[in-house]
Amino acid sequence: MDATSFAASFKSRVTDVFNDAAPRYDRGVEFFTPMGARLVELVAPRAGGRVLDIGCGRGACLVPAATAVGAAGRVVGIDIAPAMIDEARRETERLGLGNVELMVMDAEDDPLFAPGSFDYVIGSYSIIFLPDSFAALTRFGKLLASGGKLAFTSPVFSYDTFPFLPEPFGQIITDEFLQHIEEEWQPHRIVERYYSWLVDREMLSATLGAAGFDNVVILDEPVQMVSGSGHDWVAWSRTQGMRLLWNNLPEQPRRELEKSIITELDSRRTADGLITVETPVRYVLADVASHRRTGTGKTR
Repeated sequence: MDATSFAASFKSRVTDVFNDAAPRYDRGVEFFTPMGARLVELVAPRAGGRVLDIGCGRGACLVPAATAVGAAGRVVGIDIAPAMIDEARRETERLGLGNVELMVMDAEDDPLFAPGSFDYVIGSYSIIFLPDSFAALTRFGKLLASGGKLAFTSPVFSYDTFPFLPEPFGQIITDEFLQHIEEEWQPHRIVERYYSWLVDREMLSATLGAAGFDNVVILDEPVQMVSGSGHDWVAWSRTQGMRLLWNNLPEQPRRELEKSIITELDSRRTADGLITVETPVRYVLADVASHRRTGTGKTR
């Protein structure tokens, strides 16, 4: 399969995963909500600010951002999965957030917004799902006004572990399981194809620089992933990116892998009955470059 065809297939599968998972997404395991809140805390949107949330999901970043900018501000949440937008709308209406606008939109499409429409572009565990992330980052820069900031999170990727699965559980996914997955969907191939720019800090900074950003800050911080049981964690993993693994495994090896992960997690249960896994998260912040602010110069 050529790169264009695979990118279309990848995006279609991602959309299907999140559409199907929307009612259960970010529920049952504590992870995305504290991560989104921490990203907004690092960005520190000012009152009255304008925020674009890429791949907003159910609102892990959207809600704290809307609270931070206040009634005079504006937060636009976009997501490729219509069901996610439906869930985010229910949540923002429940909370009475009148400064939020939501729309179904592919972040890789030409934006519907005028240049300089936003002061902040944020995305938590979302930009990683864009096959042509460089082109998307370049577009995001154009949407930022003078002094605008980009901020996003990603896993701390490596080539030898499965994305989205924290250590040491990544080591559970051995060749015994991976042999059942088509070559193009092997974890290392996905990382090489779409995430290589996120693996190395220098490459990450260089990519952002070429896309029109400067003053790049990269922070790797742990997020406490908290679950009530190994079974709960496995069920939750089907509502996020790891579902790409589950969907590519035949039934028998899938059941064996589930059992291995559940056993490992349940062995870590503490006296309070909970399982807490310290999971590294990469927080990336950058300013739109001066030539973008003045409208002069070249981005690449």
